[in-house]
Amino acid sequence: MDQPVIPFDLARMFIGEQPPLFYAEILFRTVLIYLYTLVMLRWIGGRGVAQLSLVEFLLVIALGSAVGDAMFYPEVPLLAAMAVITTVVFVNKVLDRLIVRFDRAKRTLDGRPIALVRDGHILLDAMSHRDLGIAEIKSMLRLAGVENLGELRVAYLEAGGGLSVFRAHPPRPGLSLVPPQHLLNPAPAKDKPLAMDGQTCCGICGVSTGAQIIATRGRCGNCDGQTWQAPEWPPGIDDELKGSSKPME
Repeated sequence: MDQPVIPFDLARMFIGEQPPLFYAEILFRTVLIYLYTLVMLRWIGGRGVAQLSLVEFLLVIALGSAVGDAMFYPEVPLLAAMAVITTVVFVNKVLDRLIVRFDRAKRTLDGRPIALVRDGHILLDAMSHRDLGIAEIKSMLRLAGVENLGELRVAYLEAGGGLSVFRAHPPRPGLSLVPPQHLLNPAPAKDKPLAMDGQTCCGICGVSTGAQIIATRGRCGNCDGQTWQAPEWPPGIDDELKGSSKPME
């Protein structure tokens, strides 16, 4: 039978039953687990950590566990928890200094921005780098206030998960992002008259091409899709700009 817990037993609270050398093991275990978790979070990438950097995200996890265990479990010595907290904060400060002083360390720990959209169409390379789907990219763009891919010159997914949007001047006709697609977007184009100025755009990634691809049932060279629809002008474009616009290349 387990011995009953004696309240305010200072030896149990601060030291526990472990030998003194166990504290050296705690330091080793903390550093090892911290670095291993950092590698795993780096593998997950910016999608998994939202607006926090990987180092900040890991700091929250590590401190939350160390602080919580010491508060709730009487068998966890306070000195052991304090050793873990001190080690985590020290490692975090070292990594912070490396990130501030060395660009290579920042790229290694936090990653680098990835282009999601360029010249009005979604880049498929971004999906493989960050494990994103096209629907997720479109959702992120809508949250950034983008209604049509034709508005964009380039959009970047930052290392911390934020989205940087740079708009095209002037905008061009492109794929509408306004949901729900089956109600608000035009139906897939089935013949040339549905395409604007002899152009059509991929209904999946937004790549524009000549409308003849519809008749030949060709596939998109970017995403391999076969859904084609008429490009739309972004909202708020005046008729003068529409009339002076040249067909997309």
